[in-house]
Amino acid sequence: MQLFDTHTHFDVADFDLDRQHLAEQAKQVAVDALVLIGFVESRFDDLIQTHQQLQYWENVPSSYLAPGLHPFYIEQHQPEHLQLLEQVLEQHDCVAVGEIGLDTFLKQHKQPELFAKQQHYFNAQLELATHYQKPVLLHIRKAHAETLAILKAQKFKLGGIAHAFSGGVEEAKALVKLGFKIGVTGQITNPNAKRLHQVVQAIGSENLVIETDCPDMTPLCCQTSTEHRTRNTPVNLPYVLEGLSQVLNMESEKLAQRLWENSLHALNLSVNHKGI
Repeated sequence: MQLFDTHTHFDVADFDLDRQHLAEQAKQVAVDALVLIGFVESRFDDLIQTHQQLQYWENVPSSYLAPGLHPFYIEQHQPEHLQLLEQVLEQHDCVAVGEIGLDTFLKQHKQPELFAKQQHYFNAQLELATHYQKPVLLHIRKAHAETLAILKAQKFKLGGIAHAFSGGVEEAKALVKLGFKIGVTGQITNPNAKRLHQVVQAIGSENLVIETDCPDMTPLCCQTSTEHRTRNTPVNLPYVLEGLSQVLNMESEKLAQRLWENSLHALNLSVNHKGI
């Protein structure tokens, strides 16, 4: 069995003390590949350094880079950060641009000026992805209609993954139609996540990939406290698989194979890419 963690922040400080050990543990539980996701320019160097560490270490998952400027941190982004993002895309073997998109979860991000800035950075990064022929990793919260409108206006054809999907069935189907896979996190293990359960059942295993989104989105079974956040890690990806297999009523091994193939397709990777 091979599992692909399509969305991690394994480069952040939460993992500085035990990153190698966790990577080895992840490999032991069949996590054979992971994507390191960018979110702010100030972390690009750490993102690249973690990628290089994972390539150097033995008996750890294969690592892939996806630098991007996250909409939630829109106040931090500056025009020169787009130029620095392009430099990373030019100088490193990146598998995608991400995570990018639109987010109006916070009240302040609904303000016209900030939302317009989010749209500007989303458009600019879609243009970079098109120029460098990369899929994109989408972050969408409470802005699905606007995100779909921009993707259609740009005629974006390279697809990718709608990560930690939080929309409804029709929005998921619209993204699938545009060439995207739908990213499922540990939220699938929550029996109260009825909307997500409906989505995955409606679109089927052929349109899904799994992710931890570590250090966040810890599967319910791995949470050790109701008061404090329990750090999520790539080691927990099998719990996401198990939760999804239960919701889809599908054998885990068969589902894992399907999800692996979907991940390679979404990220435009060949089966033998970098020895996978």
